[in-house]
Amino acid sequence: MTAASDDVPAFTMGRAAESIGVTPAFLRSLDDTGLIEAGRSAGGHRRYSRHQLDLAARARQLLDEGFLLAAAVRIVTLEDRLAAAHRRIAELGGTLGPGEDATIPTQTRRDLGRPAYYPAPAQERTRAH
Repeated sequence: MTAASDDVPAFTMGRAAESIGVTPAFLRSLDDTGLIEAGRSAGGHRRYSRHQLDLAARARQLLDEGFLLAAAVRIVTLEDRLAAAHRRIAELGGTLGPGEDATIPTQTRRDLGRPAYYPAPAQERTRAH
């Protein structure tokens, strides 16, 4: 799948919710917060992109860890902006030094065990935000 296809609103609400294990109401709540803005079909039905589903899944993870919705939305927004900035640096031919890569902990509370990490964005991947 290419970066461009990650932004195509191809998933219906039902399919999107099922694919990340949430309810349609949860996706609507993220739309209300401004974290994701669903595209619309010709008939006015919500459609979600793969990128939006990744953001929604991360927000759900933070909520499961005990964060309030507003905090989860802010964290996901900042993580997404950081990853976009790192992609832009790579697009411009820059490199990230040790400790400056886009590897972001996906577990934010130390008391929940060993953290997992999002992978740093691939150098060849480009996406305008």
